[in-house]
Amino acid sequence: MTSGRSRPRRLLSIGHSYVVSLNRRLPQEIARASNGTWEVTAVAPSFVQSALRPIDLERQDDEQLNLEIVPAHLTGVPQLLCYGRRLRELLGERWDFVHCWEEPYVLAGGQVARSISRETPWVFYTAQNLDKHYLPPFGSIERFCVKRCAGWIAGGEAVARVLSARGYDSKPHRVIPLGVDLAAFRPDAAAGLSIRRELGWDQPGPPIVGFLGRLVEEKGVRFLTSILSKTSSPWRAMFVGMGPLETELRRWAADFGDSVRIVTGVQHDRVPAYLNAMDILCAPSQTTPRWREQFGRMLVEAFACGVPVIASNSGEIPYSVGDAGVIVDERDEGQWVTALAALLESPSRRKELADRGLDRARTQFDWRVVARKHLGFFYELLDCRGTAAQSSPA
Repeated sequence: MTSGRSRPRRLLSIGHSYVVSLNRRLPQEIARASNGTWEVTAVAPSFVQSALRPIDLERQDDEQLNLEIVPAHLTGVPQLLCYGRRLRELLGERWDFVHCWEEPYVLAGGQVARSISRETPWVFYTAQNLDKHYLPPFGSIERFCVKRCAGWIAGGEAVARVLSARGYDSKPHRVIPLGVDLAAFRPDAAAGLSIRRELGWDQPGPPIVGFLGRLVEEKGVRFLTSILSKTSSPWRAMFVGMGPLETELRRWAADFGDSVRIVTGVQHDRVPAYLNAMDILCAPSQTTPRWREQFGRMLVEAFACGVPVIASNSGEIPYSVGDAGVIVDERDEGQWVTALAALLESPSRRKELADRGLDRARTQFDWRVVARKHLGFFYELLDCRGTAAQSSPA
């Protein structure tokens, strides 16, 4: 595909999430996977006001890409976030391909669609798995992005199904999930034991049921406490996360004494150790009229650490889990109690699921696999564009 070329192809990848160095893993792996046939430039904002904290651009010494830092405005409102003039200047340069990690219905997505040359093929990434109808101007931005793009990338099967029915199927697409860092997330019994000791669980005891994520109702925190309260099989529970339900969760935990731990403020580099301290990860996400699980990053991180998973059927979860975990109806408490008890009482079943999860993490969600899928789609679109150009009348 690259024979006869005197220079590497140039890829520009744009995303406000690139302000965090870990989130630039995709363009880094694309650069590595291309073996020098692509020169990758990532565009990141200098600052973002996230829902949790203000974030200044995080640098990384060993990045194998060019990093362009641009100003961004209204960063505290994702739908209104837009980039400064420097992005328009960058998009005016000669690129072989542009990858936009911005939703097609937000101002930043529209900004890319408006500024990019018509000769430059580009794709956007979307994780929208609800059939939403946007108020002006966002509906017009969405339609403009779909019209202008060469193709689009869906973050999951549910996303592709919903958006294809909205007219996105007029353009080629691929379903490509997020990835997981297998060097950081891996089975590590020593790290898990260290966390248990930090939490005061020095002695052997019942299996530890873990929760990892925001402490909010839609992530199933209240639902899980109800399930645990009704589960007669011995258990211990560890909740790792932050959110508005923390106070309520601590009140519930007080009735269970030494059997429950609530851990807040965990930095991302320590998450693998906490996962390794769990015997089961529960992901009881609850669909609401305005939200359903888009991917479930905690699921693939648990897989990579060899932790068996039991999860609800909200949104993308069944597709993310496949046959590597137990899927339970998100509203059926009786089914949840039965399924959780079965895992608590069966070390062999937990081992079977842990092995399946490890295999799934390595074959489906490794960032290197994800990067190759992106490159494959880019090449397909370039080939289609070249064929169309050759068949066009002079």
